[in-house]
Amino acid sequence: MSARILVVEDEDRIRQFLQRGLTFEGYRVDAAADGQTGLDLARENPPDLVLLDLMLPGMNGLEVCRRIRAASDVPILMLTAKETIEDRVTGLDAGADDYLVKPFAFDELVARVRALLRRAQPTKPQVYRFADLELDTGTRQGKRGDRSFDLTAKEYELLELFMRHPRQVLTREVIFDRVWNYDFGGESNIIEVYVRYLRQKTEAEGQSRLIHTVRGIGYVLREEA
Repeated sequence: MSARILVVEDEDRIRQFLQRGLTFEGYRVDAAADGQTGLDLARENPPDLVLLDLMLPGMNGLEVCRRIRAASDVPILMLTAKETIEDRVTGLDAGADDYLVKPFAFDELVARVRALLRRAQPTKPQVYRFADLELDTGTRQGKRGDRSFDLTAKEYELLELFMRHPRQVLTREVIFDRVWNYDFGGESNIIEVYVRYLRQKTEAEGQSRLIHTVRGIGYVLREEA
């Protein structure tokens, strides 16, 4: 059966455009014009993916995203007219999996929808281990020694990338491509922001650093010398 997509968008023209286009692509589409209605639909008839506008009347898109994410791992693609790095970081940190700035090409939106749906396909859980650090792909939790910690969607993806490539220097370009799927621009500090988040969680009790900066190149997961 085709995937069900929930579109939460208050602009009638855009919402109807997305409904028609996605239906033509073979998806089943539900739609809401405000945040509360969208949240209610997500709870009553759980979708396979959510297209969520950032600026909504009443409950805004960030709050809707946080509430959906608290109860579900459904992929969330955020749509917004805001294009600053800070806005993107805020949306991703609220639990969104991807971010598309208006105006956008419909073909690009469909490509991102397909990519998110592919990534959401269930796979056999496994546990990555490096030194005393563990990452469970089933629970999407990290563990350092006897201490477990939760991860946001992007924190998990970044840590998984490091755990899949231990002791390998990962350039900023590779990280952008593998974790964010598109370029934030050469001046963006989003990688530094999320590396800092991961360090705070993995080093919370004075434990040794595992994610190291390779100046001018990128980052590497390795034990301290």
